[in-house]
Amino acid sequence: MDYLSRPRRSFYKHHRNNLSEEHFVGQSDEDQNTDNEICTIASRKFGTGGANSAPRYESDETEETLTVEDVLETTGFGKFQWKLCALTGLSWTGDAMEMMILSILSPQLKCEWRLPGYKVALITSVVFIGMLLGCPIWGQVSDKYGRRIGLTMCMCWILFYGLLSAFSPGYGWVLLLRGLVGFGVGGSPQAVTLYSEFLPIKKRGTSIMMMSLFFSVGTMFVVLLALWIMPTLGWRWLVGVSTLPLAIFMCFTFWLPESPRYDLLTGNTEKAMATLQRIARENGKTMPQGKVIAHKQKNRGQIKDLLSPQYRKTTLLLLFIWFANAFSYYGIVLMTPELLQSGGICGLTGGTKSESSCNLQCNYLTSADYKDMSWTTFAEMPGVFGVLLMVERIGRKNSMALCFFFFFFTISLLYACIGRIPLTIFIFIARAFITGGFQAAYVYTPEVFPTETRAFALGTCSAMARCGSLITPFVSEVMLRKSMYLTLSIYCGCSLLAGIMCLILPMETSGKSLQETTLTRRQMTTATSQ
Repeated sequence: MDYLSRPRRSFYKHHRNNLSEEHFVGQSDEDQNTDNEICTIASRKFGTGGANSAPRYESDETEETLTVEDVLETTGFGKFQWKLCALTGLSWTGDAMEMMILSILSPQLKCEWRLPGYKVALITSVVFIGMLLGCPIWGQVSDKYGRRIGLTMCMCWILFYGLLSAFSPGYGWVLLLRGLVGFGVGGSPQAVTLYSEFLPIKKRGTSIMMMSLFFSVGTMFVVLLALWIMPTLGWRWLVGVSTLPLAIFMCFTFWLPESPRYDLLTGNTEKAMATLQRIARENGKTMPQGKVIAHKQKNRGQIKDLLSPQYRKTTLLLLFIWFANAFSYYGIVLMTPELLQSGGICGLTGGTKSESSCNLQCNYLTSADYKDMSWTTFAEMPGVFGVLLMVERIGRKNSMALCFFFFFFTISLLYACIGRIPLTIFIFIARAFITGGFQAAYVYTPEVFPTETRAFALGTCSAMARCGSLITPFVSEVMLRKSMYLTLSIYCGCSLLAGIMCLILPMETSGKSLQETTLTRRQMTTATSQ
């Protein structure tokens, strides 16, 4: 204790982070009128023996100033991160199953309850509306009360209302409960926020991209469950069993750690240091010696921070990029059956497509339908693996732009009168690229915003994506029956504009540290020395 109480000189260690000073606000805390506090926490050096190892301290005159990034770079990527990837990925698997089940539940209820088309569409719409409302709210909860609390609460929410959905006595209850499930699904991006704050620089891009594989596994798993359960037990059992990954996640939340970056931001310094020591112990590495900079701030997760002069351009560009991702992705998904059934531009003319005179006509999904759905979902895998290789080699911005440009190119090929086989190939290529671009946005967004607004920024961008999800059915289904040329033109124009916006984003985050605060590192070091 005497060691911690006596005065010490603080020497700033030049960090590996190559973020330039102009990317940060060049104002002091008094100028910004924020409630900030800079402090340092002494870091003990732990050997592989764990917490019982004897602490050793360097000389006061040579002790270095560290950040959480320094500690994560030293402890590396190991057993701890693999376990965290599995647990956060499990939450994404559960969310994917809750979303994919809509494509199975809607046609089943249409036939079983004799629902008209607009009521069937409303089952999907209420989920997206719930996600639109939930995304920013869960983001704000995660910024104010913690990533662990926010993620655990939204997973518990989905599990509870997902199970209740299986007991829905009628159509109105299905709408209400699935809407509440959608509200909870709006918090699923916080799994990326939590996971990203434990990753060293070189592993961050590929590690976050690997999480997207859990989403694809979830979508394929629910289709396989449907193939097994639907013919015998029915949709209620399918809805109930689909919550199993979420139930497993809840059983292991006792292990789930809070982000040390967030703990330092809120002043929980002892908890943050305990988490960092836990990472080093589980990875079999040694804690670095020095003092860890802690930037305490009470006002977190505010919309004004996203629209401040420092982040306004980035925020506005990302909002459209996320909108375009969801708008294009769900657009190509919804257009696929229509294009394949009609034979593309050759079969769809500018006239109005004839519709069935019976609004209640329905067809139950068959085993062949479930198999086709599995192959369609599997087609997204090449896009994920492709971007997995690109994000570290050519950067996040270029990866997103390239995916949008290739999507634009393949969609423009649909203007030609082509056969079914090339039409299928072009559609799946387009879907692969837009899937990869969507996942690259999940990598870039948490990296470009500081810890104090990271969760809220990701939630706000995800909410904008849900706006695209709500609008795209009117284009890909309604407008397509009027004019295929106009429909394709809208998707081409949207993707081309989004690709250009990716290139003009003000900052590339590849190979750079996560920002802890809007303060410059020089300001933090000066305050620490004072």
